[in-house]
Amino acid sequence: MTELKDRECEACRPGAPLASQAEIEELLPEIPDWAIIEEDGIKKLSRSYAFANFVEALAFTVKVGELAEEFRHHPSLITEWCRVQV
Repeated sequence: MTELKDRECEACRPGAPLASQAEIEELLPEIPDWAIIEEDGIKKLSRSYAFANFVEALAFTVKVGELAEEFRHHPSLITEWCRVQV
């Protein structure tokens, strides 16, 4: 299987296949700082980033937003004082 960093996201495409439990177990070691959470019965990736202040957290949020738009992938971004939850 191709390394995760070399693959394109299909999650935003209607009808895209979900990762199987076997695929999740195989790929999760490639992203050790991320966790799988379940919301409304849907498995999602989640990660929290820490920053020195709100300005840095906001700049990170904007950069993630720009990349997300470029790849047509729109994650939930929660920006708080010194922290961003993706």
